[in-house]
Amino acid sequence: MSLFKKPGKSVPRPSRGESRDGRPHIEQVSPPAAIPGGEFLLRGQNFTANGATPPRVRLDGQLSSLLFTSERRLVVRVPNGVKKGEMTVESSKGVSAPIAVKVGELIAEMVHPVANPAVDSLGQAFTTLSGGRGQKTPVSVFKTDTNRVMTPFLKDLLNATGLAFDRLGSLYISSRAEGTIYQVTPDGRRSVYAEGMGVATGIAFDAEENLYVGDRTGTIFKINRERQIFVFATLEPSVSAYHLAFGPGGHLYVTGPTTSSFDQIYRIAPTGEVGTFYRGLGRPQGMAFDAQGNLYVAASLAGRRGIIRLTPEAQAELFVSGYNIVGQAFTPRRSLVIATNESLVELALGIEGRPLLPNPAR
Repeated sequence: MSLFKKPGKSVPRPSRGESRDGRPHIEQVSPPAAIPGGEFLLRGQNFTANGATPPRVRLDGQLSSLLFTSERRLVVRVPNGVKKGEMTVESSKGVSAPIAVKVGELIAEMVHPVANPAVDSLGQAFTTLSGGRGQKTPVSVFKTDTNRVMTPFLKDLLNATGLAFDRLGSLYISSRAEGTIYQVTPDGRRSVYAEGMGVATGIAFDAEENLYVGDRTGTIFKINRERQIFVFATLEPSVSAYHLAFGPGGHLYVTGPTTSSFDQIYRIAPTGEVGTFYRGLGRPQGMAFDAQGNLYVAASLAGRRGIIRLTPEAQAELFVSGYNIVGQAFTPRRSLVIATNESLVELALGIEGRPLLPNPAR
């Protein structure tokens, strides 16, 4: 019996769902989500009529810009105002079956975040109008409620940068201009929590509510509940900021963009030992963990910009496409609030975030 088939004429079969009449057919969309201005890569069939005429791609009924076009691949820019994220491709042969994609919706603008937003127990999002170094802004911190109404929360704080909540609902804010950490009660009463933190940028609490502060000149400080200050770790200086987040096992994860395009994510053990979790990102900034231990970081990967998701085994993929993203925070609604350098966008993902302040170890 021959191991080889006799030559013969083969007839290609359309894949499942593929149009048999020449209509466009979408097989795959990546990444899984995007914010306005971001990009989707579409793979499929019959995208260009006669192999030349470009198609029309619509998202939520809106015509989208095409950045790349071929018979089997399209790169599409997400327009503003998209809500449902239903995508179709249209050519002279017809319209593809719609495919659902996840697209973020604008919830606040005319702000200036430089790090993660912070979300309280009610799901309200807080972000900064940070301004340039030494610049006074009319409002320092804004609050956006669950109805997406934005109101001023705090004024007269110079260069508000990092944000973090404690268990009692007080908001902690770093001033990179002053090197000071402020504590602000839910009703807006402000007091100095710690001073002398250098160029204080990212902040984060551990499970015992020790506060960690990133001085971008090269130091991670630890402030215990008695407000005693320790040097926890030293790192390579950053050209912009340190961004902090606690992950599984009580490890502190830190990003700090440098002049390199191949930056790393540090993982610092509870003992202060510094290691590398991942290397190979462009300008990594704010981070957040989900309940499964996946890490989300604002950065670029292989030239594609947005939010990169890394598994606990440090496998990386572009998860949200978008530009000028500086940070993100999960909400009780299982959505992700994404901060760009001038807005907040909410993306419904159905993903549970890791509690920022888990119950202390007994």
